[in-house]
Amino acid sequence: MEYHEIGKTGMKVSALSFGASSLGAVFHDINEPRAIEAVHAAVDGGMNFIDVSPYYGHYKAETVLGKALREIPRDKYYLSTKVGRYGKDGVNTWDYSGKRATESVYESMERLGIDHIDLINVHDIEFADLNQVVNETLPALVELRDKGVVGHVGITDLQLENIKWVVEHTPEGMIESVMNFCHHTLNDDKILDFLDLFESRGIGVINASPFSMGLLTKRGVPAWHPAPQPLVDVCRKAVEHCEAKGCPIEHLAIRYSISNPRIATTLFSSANPDNVRRNLELIEEPADMQLVAEVRDIIGDQFRVSWANS
Repeated sequence: MEYHEIGKTGMKVSALSFGASSLGAVFHDINEPRAIEAVHAAVDGGMNFIDVSPYYGHYKAETVLGKALREIPRDKYYLSTKVGRYGKDGVNTWDYSGKRATESVYESMERLGIDHIDLINVHDIEFADLNQVVNETLPALVELRDKGVVGHVGITDLQLENIKWVVEHTPEGMIESVMNFCHHTLNDDKILDFLDLFESRGIGVINASPFSMGLLTKRGVPAWHPAPQPLVDVCRKAVEHCEAKGCPIEHLAIRYSISNPRIATTLFSSANPDNVRRNLELIEEPADMQLVAEVRDIIGDQFRVSWANS
């Protein structure tokens, strides 16, 4: 396992990290003991960065993760969670006020059973008033950083343009990391255009969703996937091509997503410990860049075609 520092935070994290959204039964029902085993398998396999959010499963993911963390020494992992996006009784809610952000941090620590959060993020800023994020949400988190309640402060979003705007409208050092998903994958590498900006400000980059939320899997996309149909169609052709070449596209996708050392870590999520161990084995081999090129040819004019968040 390779390890890279997130910006200038001092946190050297595994190239592949554990995203805990699956623990909230976001995608399908989970077996809780197996989900807890998945967390243990990740840490035992060298993953030392775990990301979660109160939004995932409407607090369930943090609760299940907290049970898993009780049995893991605190110095074995860095913990990242978020503020701003929540939910209750199946209804999504958002609140980016400074007051709610502060409350949320302490609530997360209680659910997780920890007394310090290594990285706190403003979650999915495209749902917020970006001026409020700059002038209220982030300052509230910086105040908690100054008090030692949290270690570092970051922002997350699907839309890189929103991340860029907030980075450019905050003083240097306020934002220490950015988390973006579906933009360092076989079908979309748009994040590469933004790395110079982030690095110039000492900001670390966290990548997520190496499978593009199911586009790059044999199983295919779920019914709710927001990708346009032409992109879905060419990704299906890419899946078939990789199968014919004897390399499942999931193997190629995860190897490609962790291949750029300028990106500190890539998050993937699974509540199945067998999947965690399998992915740990997969990253021991480099990506076949010839096959990557062939997949890119198949994707063609759908390369870098994105979609709105949901």
